Amino acid sequence: MTNALRLPLSTPLEALLDTLRDTPAMRAKLAIQRPARQLDAPLAASRDALYALPGDDTAAIRVGDRYQLLAIEGMLPAFVEAAPWFAGWSAVMANVSDITAMGGRACAVVNAYWHHDADAAGQVLAGIRAACEAYGLILAGGHTSQAGGNPAALAVAITGIAKKLLSTLHVAPGQVLAMAVDLDGRWHADAPYWKAFENVPGERLREQLEVIPRLAEAGLLLAAKDISNAGLLGTLLMLLEPTGCGAELDLDALPRPADGDLPRWLQAFPSYGYLLSLDEAAFPEVQAAFAFHGLTCARIGRIDASARLVVRQDAERSEFWNLAQRPFTGLRYPTHTPAQEH
Repeated sequence: MTNALRLPLSTPLEALLDTLRDTPAMRAKLAIQRPARQLDAPLAASRDALYALPGDDTAAIRVGDRYQLLAIEGMLPAFVEAAPWFAGWSAVMANVSDITAMGGRACAVVNAYWHHDADAAGQVLAGIRAACEAYGLILAGGHTSQAGGNPAALAVAITGIAKKLLSTLHVAPGQVLAMAVDLDGRWHADAPYWKAFENVPGERLREQLEVIPRLAEAGLLLAAKDISNAGLLGTLLMLLEPTGCGAELDLDALPRPADGDLPRWLQAFPSYGYLLSLDEAAFPEVQAAFAFHGLTCARIGRIDASARLVVRQDAERSEFWNLAQRPFTGLRYPTHTPAQEH
């Protein structure tokens, strides 16, 4: 009988990535493939025509020398039921983040909500109003239904303007991958929400939002994606997929809060958190611009042409996803004009 070397079935990094591949939020993004298959995107479509299609955080429609931005967010019914005020706030906050990720400035929102409880419905609207006041938005109306038997449901739509557009269609090999985040916050109970807006003056929130459109207008950013409920890795896949790019991500370089254990932080939905792509030469100025407003910006990887998301931690290196073999949302436009033309 010989003594064989028994290897673990997976390394700690591989075990972590296995867990993150199969979260409810990741499965929800995979479900986008079904409507994506109905998307008709002609190969001859212009860049402006593609900007208006799904794939970015908002649709972008050229109007003269600017882009009109349009997006909508629906809240999970269980979230609306359990935390009506926070759901109202979060619906606006998520929309504002989408507009910001496009290099834009939000203007106005409309809402639609249903509820069976009048007091809870009032809290939903109060959360929406409070967020609109904090972010300087017009609450332009909407639709509501309050009646027994109604579900607890909420959707909020937003519009904004971008002078210099950021788009996932601008992602290209060789670009730096960075993360910008407000670490001055706290977790929302046991949920994966990192709140950095409570007890923060609206003026400060608006100043922080201004950083990205100003950097876009200065030509220092190329693309951005707000880190949403798919967590950092899911959001990164959505940043890469439209152009078929890949990336190598260094987990050791991630900015994270002192009480942010890595598995939880990788699934976090921060109230202010963005993935950015930019040229190497622009990074020092970009990092300084975020730091001036108390925000953290770190280089966390690099974009490549592999269509693979590879994750590195300490001496370990493992593939999280191969977009060439397994689409994520299915929203991909790799055969169109070069990514760096924008």
